[in-house]
Amino acid sequence: MTITTYPDAVDPAKVGEYSSLSFSGGGRFYDDVLEYRVWCHPGDGDDYYCCFETYAEALKYSRGRHWTNKIKEEPIVVVRQLEWVAEDEDGVRSHETGERITEWRTEWLDGSKRTEDSIRDFLAKEDE
Repeated sequence: MTITTYPDAVDPAKVGEYSSLSFSGGGRFYDDVLEYRVWCHPGDGDDYYCCFETYAEALKYSRGRHWTNKIKEEPIVVVRQLEWVAEDEDGVRSHETGERITEWRTEWLDGSKRTEDSIRDFLAKEDE
């Protein structure tokens, strides 16, 4: 995917409303993009993040030079997973369901939008 094809947030009115306490990574597949975040580290205060509806907006902000005393990370994406692949300490993978909100690296969006057969097919390949 290119930055112009990363999906926009599914509900723009809720961008900025999601908890900063979420899972980090994992699951292999996503159902919805909730928002893009840019974490900021001012050096003289608490870390914080800014939220965006689109990846392009988040990338522009993260690369902006309007605050020279802050370190800004590359954008990440907050996704909702209604079904995902869990992996235990022994490397055993399982199909989980429910609602899970997690932060991902944006490049993980490429090819990981969950379809009806995504998880079944993924786990079947693992068993081969």
